[in-house]
Amino acid sequence: MRCIAGRFCVGLLYNEAMASTTAPPPFLQVPAFDLRDQFKPIKTEVMAALEEVLDAQACVNGPAIAELECDLAGYTQAPYALGCSSGTDALILALMALKLHCGHEIITSPFTFFATAGSLHRQGVTPVFVDIQPDTFNLDPTQLEAALTERTKAIMPVHLFGQTADMDPILELCKQHNLLCIEDAAQAIGAQSYGRPAGSMGDAAAFSFYPTKNLGGAGDGGLLTTTHEDVYHRAVMFRNHGAQQRYFHEEVGGNFRLDTLQAAYLRVKLKHLESWHDKRNQHAAFYNAAFAELDGLTTPTVRPGHRSVYNQYTVTTNTNQQRDALQQYLKDAGVGTAIYYPLGLHEQKCFAHLGYKKGDFPHTEHAAATCLSLPIFPELTDEQRQHVADTVIRFFN
Repeated sequence: MRCIAGRFCVGLLYNEAMASTTAPPPFLQVPAFDLRDQFKPIKTEVMAALEEVLDAQACVNGPAIAELECDLAGYTQAPYALGCSSGTDALILALMALKLHCGHEIITSPFTFFATAGSLHRQGVTPVFVDIQPDTFNLDPTQLEAALTERTKAIMPVHLFGQTADMDPILELCKQHNLLCIEDAAQAIGAQSYGRPAGSMGDAAAFSFYPTKNLGGAGDGGLLTTTHEDVYHRAVMFRNHGAQQRYFHEEVGGNFRLDTLQAAYLRVKLKHLESWHDKRNQHAAFYNAAFAELDGLTTPTVRPGHRSVYNQYTVTTNTNQQRDALQQYLKDAGVGTAIYYPLGLHEQKCFAHLGYKKGDFPHTEHAAATCLSLPIFPELTDEQRQHVADTVIRFFN
């Protein structure tokens, strides 16, 4: 029977000890993320950088592009870095530069943003899904070998929520079977696996500079990194309509260029990225301690040897109804949240032709039903994060 009071009543079914059917009136608003507070202290520096580009009218392929690429090659410890129009286009560009196309299969995760598999489809590559680890939400290396076929050409691990996938066994499997490895590092700039930065371990990697990412632009933007010189040069060509010399096209590429204004903006923000990562980790440690004794809430797992940059702080509940009730409870207390992601890619209508069905990837489906991401942006105040923690604890206790 549908409850007129909405999802709060569902919460009561899963927590009989809850003192009230509604959260107290909000006294403090905590958005899921707030880009304005991040911009204010760097505004003068940003505007000066943008003004320099505009004064020179070097808006396409201006010097800030190469400067940013050099900065990010150093930061990611990848030999080659190439600015792109978006994280999605960085994935497509990697596939093109690595000569992956129709008839090839790439193994990847069904629990990720749509662009992971969407880029494969756009290039004519068939995505082959393998379930995730239930604690990290990243690709489960123990299931990869069973998914291999004679058409498998690469593995695309996703470094989800700011933590790298378990790369050592993935890279070893790629070596054994002569497969390429493409890191989807859209959410993981600055993350590390045993000291190796995301984007430096595979044959190529893609990053996103969408505004809400840890290093976010003033619009869309992305980065391709690679360890291969020939892949880099092919990517440079494909980024500019397949031409190395103007008006002479060796292959069909696209317009995958990063705008110079975006590059100038990102160069300013890159200087602050490590301090922002530190603040995200401080917030995560606070939440972990606050929620340690809660029955029914699981906090994020960071595996030994890994550094998470907490693009999201994602908890899980026992059930879908409990997750939805918690989200509504937080909303009524003035706390913003987000659900990444409500449906596994194997259940998306556009991928029905792949033949997957509900039940094929139980860890993905459980995560999709129970995940909830709490505010963790660097500018979160002590008062705000205390309010988030108090509200979550009140819901469960």
